[in-house]
Amino acid sequence: QVQLVESGGGLVQAGGSLRLSCAASGRTSSTYAMSWFRQAPGKEREFVARTSGSGGNAYYADCVKGRVTISRDNAKNTVYLQMDSLKPEDTAVYYCASGRVLTTIQKLYNYWGQGTQVTVSS
Repeated sequence: QVQLVESGGGLVQAGGSLRLSCAASGRTSSTYAMSWFRQAPGKEREFVARTSGSGGNAYYADCVKGRVTISRDNAKNTVYLQMDSLKPEDTAVYYCASGRVLTTIQKLYNYWGQGTQVTVSS
């Protein structure tokens, strides 16, 4: 089993920045893909960003491309999501996920965190 714990969410004004962290514990593996998803009120959960086990092969949803950077520190078993130029439409609960397959498909991820709330005020 792998446990994932997100942190770093909060309230920020439009145009501001936040850095989310996701700490993994348990039977972690540096080969596992790590991704971020988000769920806004009244909407389905959607893909945000992913990275491979090595920290390469970063891929982003069009809605965040150019404003978000995913990275990971395997020595710390932690993945990060740096979010800049935040918009009110970025308001959501952000989840990290881990799995053997590098994909944007939610159901292929084996492990999920509990989520962290990001609220962007206008």
